[in-house]
Amino acid sequence: MAEPASRLCARFSEEPVSQRISIIGAGIAGIACAYEFARRGCAVTIVEKRAAAGRGCSWHAGGMLAPWCECESAEPIIGELGRESLAFWRDHFADTVSNGTLVVAPRRDLPDLQRFARRTQAHIWLDKDALGRLEPALSGRFGQGLFFDGEAHLDPRAALSALVSRLNVDFGVSIHFGGEPAPADWTLDCRGLDARMDLQDLRGVKGEMLMVRSPEVEFSRPIRLLHPRIPVYIVPRGGGVYMIGATMIENADGGGVTVRSALELLNAAYTLHPGFAEAEIIETGSGLRPAFPDNLPRLRPRGRTLHVNGFYRHGFLLAPAMARRAADFLLEGKEYPEVMD
Repeated sequence: MAEPASRLCARFSEEPVSQRISIIGAGIAGIACAYEFARRGCAVTIVEKRAAAGRGCSWHAGGMLAPWCECESAEPIIGELGRESLAFWRDHFADTVSNGTLVVAPRRDLPDLQRFARRTQAHIWLDKDALGRLEPALSGRFGQGLFFDGEAHLDPRAALSALVSRLNVDFGVSIHFGGEPAPADWTLDCRGLDARMDLQDLRGVKGEMLMVRSPEVEFSRPIRLLHPRIPVYIVPRGGGVYMIGATMIENADGGGVTVRSALELLNAAYTLHPGFAEAEIIETGSGLRPAFPDNLPRLRPRGRTLHVNGFYRHGFLLAPAMARRAADFLLEGKEYPEVMD
């Protein structure tokens, strides 16, 4: 039987901060935890079961740091954690792009845009002319839009690589691929869906994405197009490259991008701008996001192991804030009931 969190906290608080921490999983959850513990003076090791990087959900993430937009369909705690993580990325990743998020909808779906506005905060209504000034490529295409000027985005692969590099250079921490966890005082299990055997209520939510190159289209910020079935977003990666995502399909088995999903994503992109009709598809990808029944993240202590999991589709938005809470819990005995059972 797992030891109660309150008893764990009492014991943790009596122990020195400098401890050996073994982290299983080199996605954004594991890397963010490694960075947090390392900069607090812990001896950190990271083990990734895969033989190389670039195979998990983090590699195919959208990279939108949109705590206010996400609250349209998520609990308020996601916005709270997201705003904390947004500040982290701005402080620790210089290439974070802080020019907001734009939300639009075809004229027939204007009620959906109005409902989106009612469920969110920190946005500005834009008319057709203001939309055209903000994103000239959309000039005349939509009558109204919502602009969340406090939000940001990043390239997930570049951000992950930057954190790994800083771990290695500043703290001497590297990733051991295909190995076994090292002996440690505490183990952080950040395996995502691979932890299903230990976390019985964890499930998979499939996300699919496309990367296209379209020099004819010029967007400077993420744009969300309200869609009757899936929340489509288009994120600029620079050099005319855009990430189009992402589906949310209850799926425990994974697999590649389906024809149906690809058609829906491409049709949505074409609805946003006809220039995407000539785009070159340069990559497709899919991953199973780990989620609990309420789609909220968890810290779950089990003996000398702390599970950090359940990020759903909010990996980069939640990871730094959850990493701080994990370190607070293990090193200082602080409890966070909002993310603990």
